[in-house]
Amino acid sequence: MAGTGETDPTLHQDGGAAAAASSDPPQKAELDAGALFVLESKGSWVHCGYHLTTSIVAPPLLSLPFALTLLGWAGGIVSLVVAALVTFYSYNLLSLVLEHQAAMGRRQLRFRDMANQILGPRWGRYYVGPVQFMVCYGAVVACILLGGQCMKAIYVLSKPDGTLKLYVFVTIFGCFMLILAQIPSFHSLRHINLVSLLLCLAYSACATAAAVHIGSSSSSSSSQPKEYSLPGDSTQDRLFGIFNAIAIIGTTYGNGIIPEIQATVAAPVKGKMFKGLCICYAVILATFFSVGVSGYWAFGNRADGLVLSNFVDNGRPLVPKWFVLMTNVFTILQLSAVAVVYLQPTNEVLEGTFADPRSKQFSVRNVVPRVVSRSLSVVVATVVAAMLPFFGDINALIGAFGFIPLDFILPVVFYNLTFKPSKRSIVFWLNSTIAIVFSAIGAISAVAAVRQMSLDAKTYRLFANV
Repeated sequence: MAGTGETDPTLHQDGGAAAAASSDPPQKAELDAGALFVLESKGSWVHCGYHLTTSIVAPPLLSLPFALTLLGWAGGIVSLVVAALVTFYSYNLLSLVLEHQAAMGRRQLRFRDMANQILGPRWGRYYVGPVQFMVCYGAVVACILLGGQCMKAIYVLSKPDGTLKLYVFVTIFGCFMLILAQIPSFHSLRHINLVSLLLCLAYSACATAAAVHIGSSSSSSSSQPKEYSLPGDSTQDRLFGIFNAIAIIGTTYGNGIIPEIQATVAAPVKGKMFKGLCICYAVILATFFSVGVSGYWAFGNRADGLVLSNFVDNGRPLVPKWFVLMTNVFTILQLSAVAVVYLQPTNEVLEGTFADPRSKQFSVRNVVPRVVSRSLSVVVATVVAAMLPFFGDINALIGAFGFIPLDFILPVVFYNLTFKPSKRSIVFWLNSTIAIVFSAIGAISAVAAVRQMSLDAKTYRLFANV
């Protein structure tokens, strides 16, 4: 990031010393406070799996049925499979590049550090750093908003004539985040992220079970028949809808913080990220496809931006009320873990700007600015979430502008520039194809997301009660 005053966390050694310390993290004296305190390298590959799962398998997966309504059965399933294969492949490539840099004695701890090393300082300072910050902070805003919406859903179901507005619940969730934001380091979240993994399995199972129950019970479903045709009055509308759906899927599979997660792993790092990704993608297979397919099957093109909304029809729950309440509680709890994970890049920047690496982590000199700066970042995110309560549009926009470049394009570019595979090799052409195709998809999806926001703008109102 520009203006953070960060120092290069890489360890510069000559050939003999690099071989001797190939797997060691950068020396503490060379780290800024952000890398030293927030990205401490103490975790195992199991902890890495917890962090990865929390950052990817999050409540945005509950929007997958809506994405399928814009793609249809064939397009939806193919998109889910392709996104899973490409992201698993690209995340592994990113991990291999990080392992290679560590073996050369230059362990990178942040995405922008990788860009500095591979693409040049301007790319890290003016593109990768700002894009990652936008993606991660946007994810925090989206989590706070969605948490408030789930809390409001519980309130409306329990008290249908209640008068509290959405911004009240967004504020309550934001206050809870004020406490979690003070957790000192990424590694400190390992136990919370284990609980988060269990919670995402729980609410995904609940959502799938509820969709199957509603879809197979004519008495409990809406009077309208299920319809699977693509929505839209024209070919143009349907085409933009397809790319909007791709942006949503890109967001759902998105991570954006692979280097920061790998930075939490204790040296030697070789092979640990792959094991963590295997844990994560086992959970993805168990959740993404079950929720997406069951939700689309049950509701057709009437699936809402958040499938939990389909479980209540005109104020009447289509499954037992306690079941809806339980599913929302699981979702709210995991949202808090997801939000604090995506706060880590912001915390790292704030720590690097205001903390002193020469003082102890919990000294008064570092604790006071940490509490003030982190609290302020959460307050700003909460205000933005309350002012602009349109989760679906935010989801697509974040995916188009941030997750697709960071997770689909840059990993293959980094790999080709680092390892320089032969231009006759399959790997080179596969990586080049992924970069070109997803660059085009990202550009069109960004246009589609902005277009959708402009179409919905007539319904936008600050602090709207949606």
